[in-house]
Amino acid sequence: MRICELKQKEVINICDCKRLGFITDVEFDCNTGCIYELIVPGPAKICGCLGRDTEYIIPFKRVKQIGDDIVLVDINVEEALRKCKL
Repeated sequence: MRICELKQKEVINICDCKRLGFITDVEFDCNTGCIYELIVPGPAKICGCLGRDTEYIIPFKRVKQIGDDIVLVDINVEEALRKCKL
């Protein structure tokens, strides 16, 4: 699977069955080529008009299944949410 194919999949948290969004980026180890984190934009600000200042950082070990259209993860949303670097 290519990263561009992974970025077309929606991420769903199996803990609360909520949609987190679509993968926008991945972090990987340059030496091994292994993916170690998926990055998904966090919730939008007021009415989605003012953009986002947070993102979900999902360790790849928390990915439970990758399907044709979705990626199932098992995370604590509060722990995975972090402020974006400006």
